[in-house]
Amino acid sequence: MSLLDYDFSAARTEPLSQFLTLTVVLSVLSALTLLWAGVDIRLIEGVPVWMKPFKFAFSFAVFFATIAVIETHLSEPVRNGRTLRIIGWIMSAAVLSEMAYMMYQAALLEASHFNYSTTFHSIMYAMMGVGATAIVAGTAVIGWVVKRDQNSDLSPVLREGIWLGFLLTFILTMIVAGYMSNTGTHVGIHPDGAATLPIFGWSGVTGDLRPAHFFSIHAMQVLPMLALWLNSKGKIKSVGTIRLASTGYAILTLAFFGQAMLGLPLIALG
Repeated sequence: MSLLDYDFSAARTEPLSQFLTLTVVLSVLSALTLLWAGVDIRLIEGVPVWMKPFKFAFSFAVFFATIAVIETHLSEPVRNGRTLRIIGWIMSAAVLSEMAYMMYQAALLEASHFNYSTTFHSIMYAMMGVGATAIVAGTAVIGWVVKRDQNSDLSPVLREGIWLGFLLTFILTMIVAGYMSNTGTHVGIHPDGAATLPIFGWSGVTGDLRPAHFFSIHAMQVLPMLALWLNSKGKIKSVGTIRLASTGYAILTLAFFGQAMLGLPLIALG
């Protein structure tokens, strides 16, 4: 059975997991915010006001979809155990409150991130930081649960890929996002109208921490997908390969972080 298989017969007899429910809710929010962006054309710092809520909702939907798919391959006692249930509630509270605040701020045409304009905004931004920490810490816990579940239908290489991918998402995100939060910015001096990388919006003329943040978050997809590929090639015991790849991935992400700290763009665009 591959990682992407889903047992729909089991889904009919068991209630929806918290992670699958979150995936559905966040997918709906991403669609709604994208549609509303076509109606509400206001800008904040030159960017459509609903673009940030859309990006976060879409990113969170992918985040929790990854967990939901993996969850279906865990053994029944682990899947329905207390640990995943508690972690699910904590992550649900964090992500839904964060989305609610971002959407509230967007409606007011005010920034949600790096906004210290009032005591209220400072407190809310600090609370968002606490919530974000809870979400990525929960990812590491889930990775550990997967690693220890010897009765799952995951091969050794898949378990290792999930564990290391989830662990790196926690560690690397804490480094990169933690620095961004403490410094109050994600980019150096980016002149108005200067070139940015299409789609992503990353600066093409100065150091930008968002590429490193992107790679830190998506370790939880990249390494399991590599493990899945190795599994498809019959290399189900290539645990060493996954460990080597995780080391390389961490070094690459930290290199992007260092590049931004030196004031150099990921891709120079003039």
